[in-house]
Amino acid sequence: MTASLPFRVGYGEDAHRLSAGRPLVLGGVTVPSERGAEAHSDGDVILHTLADALLSGVAAGDIGQYFPDTDAAWRGLDSARIVERALEVVRERGYTPGNLALVVTLDRPKLGPLRAEIAANVAQLCGLAPSEVGLSFKTSEGLAPDHVQARATVLLVRAND
Repeated sequence: MTASLPFRVGYGEDAHRLSAGRPLVLGGVTVPSERGAEAHSDGDVILHTLADALLSGVAAGDIGQYFPDTDAAWRGLDSARIVERALEVVRERGYTPGNLALVVTLDRPKLGPLRAEIAANVAQLCGLAPSEVGLSFKTSEGLAPDHVQARATVLLVRAND
């Protein structure tokens, strides 16, 4: 498929229930926490959201089509592999990420001290500078203390521009 627009915008979101004994992985960084995301893969909501945003930006579906949770082959999958596949699809369609805006909602633990590490990890995965990864942290104000949620918007630019 040939790229036709000079840029495209993608959006994604994901949420997982938190449970004891699971690791909490956000943006490829293991966060010190007593609870982590219940999921078929590693449950990294930032990377799941990012992959969906990348795919939606080029009208290529969602991660469930590429990595169905009914397939045992994907159990415990490192979500970086999901983003790598989404990036392949984006590049095959003639685009590359320009910048990312990510929002994570989590009541505990506080994520501010990990902002630079998470942003740098996501940037490296996408071939961007950390300054091209906006990362915001929110709480649910106690409305949903047993879950973690993320949302992402990506700007995709035509690769030959």
